Amino acid sequence: MKQLITTTLSIFALFSLVGCGTNAPVAPSQNNALNKISNSGGKEKAGMMQTSMDSWFKEEWTPTVNGDEEIQKKYQKVQTTNANGDQEVKYVEDEGRNFTLQEYVDKSAVYLKAHPSDEENSNVKKLESMPVIGK
Repeated sequence: MKQLITTTLSIFALFSLVGCGTNAPVAPSQNNALNKISNSGGKEKAGMMQTSMDSWFKEEWTPTVNGDEEIQKKYQKVQTTNANGDQEVKYVEDEGRNFTLQEYVDKSAVYLKAHPSDEENSNVKKLESMPVIGK
């Protein structure tokens, strides 16, 4: 009788432990309550700040910086094409090259020279004029 109780308890403990070990947590796509809040299977859209940054980068930063001859000579590779016997030199971004901090400093200097900020519209002045943050 004692052996039957011990065997039964051992089998019950074994099945309990095996059941706990194989029970994987529910994935977010199967959890209806979580899907109401955040759809993990849905397509992620860019936020307002990312969209604004992408449009500024495309419309202002890239044309300004890539239009400077010093930046082109220093950080872009030369691509020559022969069209109708004329040799045309064109600078193209080198995708295999690593981006360096010095490149960012040089490009930002070119951008700030082309788009100077005035004192009236500076963010520092706007923040300092706020009653809680500023003076």
